[in-house]
Amino acid sequence: MTYEQAKALDDAYVMHTFARKPVEFVSGQGMHLQDDAGNDYLDFLSGIGVCCLGHSHPAVVQAVQDQAAKLMHVSNYYYIEQRGEVAEQLSAMLNWGDPARPTPWKTFFANSGAEANECAIKLARLYSRERGHGGQGIVCMERSFHGRTLATLAATQQPVKQAAFQPLPQNFLAAPPNDIEALQAVFDANPQGIAAVMVEPVQGECGVYPLTEEYLQAALAIAHENGALLICDEVQCGIYRTGTPFAFQQLGVVPDIVAMAKGIAGGFPMGACAARSAVAEVFEPGIHGSTFGGSNLAVAAAHATLATLVDEGVPANVVEVGAYLSEKLAELPHVVEVRGMGLMLAVEFDEAVDAPALVLAALGEGLVLNYTGPHTLRFLPPLICTNADVDALMDKLPALVEGAVQA
Repeated sequence: MTYEQAKALDDAYVMHTFARKPVEFVSGQGMHLQDDAGNDYLDFLSGIGVCCLGHSHPAVVQAVQDQAAKLMHVSNYYYIEQRGEVAEQLSAMLNWGDPARPTPWKTFFANSGAEANECAIKLARLYSRERGHGGQGIVCMERSFHGRTLATLAATQQPVKQAAFQPLPQNFLAAPPNDIEALQAVFDANPQGIAAVMVEPVQGECGVYPLTEEYLQAALAIAHENGALLICDEVQCGIYRTGTPFAFQQLGVVPDIVAMAKGIAGGFPMGACAARSAVAEVFEPGIHGSTFGGSNLAVAAAHATLATLVDEGVPANVVEVGAYLSEKLAELPHVVEVRGMGLMLAVEFDEAVDAPALVLAALGEGLVLNYTGPHTLRFLPPLICTNADVDALMDKLPALVEGAVQA
């Protein structure tokens, strides 16, 4: 099917919730995508951070093919192969760098980051009620993004995204990120009323803003002093995106609940919410669920993805190439700031640079890029990205920046 045919059908029959770019991708391998006309593109978005091993990695393809031929779905009423193995893998990843915490983490499998965050919110509120604290408030950071369901949208402290869907679920409280005094003030104003503080260790959708180590440690302390939990939304910054299994592991804390998705299954739809055992145990059969969560296909893809990330030395690659990409981005014209960790980076240009125009022009030059604001580019390449891929990007990007300067 050609791009023109795909666009005509999309325009006629698909809800217009995305402003699509003028290209139809039909295949991919590693860092590269191909369109319907056979043109090649270097991908620095990876499906919004999903295709962590690149496109069509052989290990993930084989795992999904083998499982599809064997058994696709039987529901969560039954035990299946690999679900427990993936939960064990995640528990080990969550305990990374902290051998003094042998207690296993327990995981609920979902289908998306929004579902993982919904689970985290429900679990925190139930834990507060079951433990006699009674607090139901969830403190969320300004600029945050936690999903598009009604509850996760209420947690998303971006009024422009919330306005069309009021009234939203209640008891979500906003606090400015990296402001310890402001967070303490929210707790002081709501004694016994808060179940959890919910944070992205690196805020992604608003333009890649990391929380500071000092702030995240204070958030954990304040929460626990008040009988509340700390939830880390690692949907975008987790699964080795910043170099460690999860970003919180570089910030000196161990949260109570962790939500994850995107790269967890290498491109197959999957989400997960993990919690320390003492917290997870308040969930009982029938209190939460999912028809498709943790399906045979999803856990097969995740099992292969998580093992391959380690076997192929991806964490060390993220650190090395992330530092190189950050260094090269800082050399671009009109740069004000480079932010982020590992291979989750953003460039803030001065007001002369039109980022949306830059992204569109880059597509014409065979580069898949992403903007999060009028002057901001976000980079979420596959974690297999190499220094040579960065060099190929930089061969074209300086001229594209200059071409996007507004008169």
